[in-house]
Amino acid sequence: MPSDTPQPAFVLVRPQMGENIGAAARAMWNFGLDRMRIVHPRDGWPNPKAVAMASGAGRLLDEALLAQDLPEALQDCTFVFATTARPRELVKPVYSPEAAMKLARDKIDNGEKVAVLFGPERAGLENDDIARANAIISVPVNPEFASLNLGQCVLLTAYEWQRQVTEMQPEVTELGKTDWATGQDVESLVSHYEDRLDEAGFFFPETKSAGMRVVFRNMFSRMRLTRADVQMLHGIMRQMVRWKQTSSAEAEASKTAGEK
Repeated sequence: MPSDTPQPAFVLVRPQMGENIGAAARAMWNFGLDRMRIVHPRDGWPNPKAVAMASGAGRLLDEALLAQDLPEALQDCTFVFATTARPRELVKPVYSPEAAMKLARDKIDNGEKVAVLFGPERAGLENDDIARANAIISVPVNPEFASLNLGQCVLLTAYEWQRQVTEMQPEVTELGKTDWATGQDVESLVSHYEDRLDEAGFFFPETKSAGMRVVFRNMFSRMRLTRADVQMLHGIMRQMVRWKQTSSAEAEASKTAGEK
């Protein structure tokens, strides 16, 4: 059975290819939607190509409401959106997908039943279909290539619905098993590098040393380091110093052996 999650019904009006119906089901289920309605599919129903394309979302096809015409599919709905990329000579409010799904959420939260219409692949919804809708969803596509695949249009709308019902952070950094470096961690790292670079004569000449140190520290402040990063950078410097000391010792031993 469909989930208990309040959501709009996605109505595929006279879809032509089973593969596109399956792709639409998969796109819906990607974003937790499982109220599919299918109006007079061209190739009949059920459609094995739709099942194959739906993959793990085949349940949506099994539970889809099959209607012979659009009025039957919309008989229990109180507000209907129609998706279209073409301008229509009909007086209706036009929403972006984001604004439409925000309005859909508000209406569903108030107990209304909302549907979204998606037209057939060849030419989209007809004016007679759109006349039954309360509002239009228009996607800002390339005007020279405005046609969206059925599955793509469903995916885009479903994504916007998910954005309205899920708390989504615009950016998240996965830290794995580490944490952000503290000021003390970074200070210890910079001091470690400064000490070794001092020994190597890097901050030269003396008249430029102070400015070079400021630039060096500023470089580290621009990097958001984790504690794992700090540990690795400490290790790199220790290994470089160890390698230099070992190489120098080996060279001195070789020189001494040669003199003997």
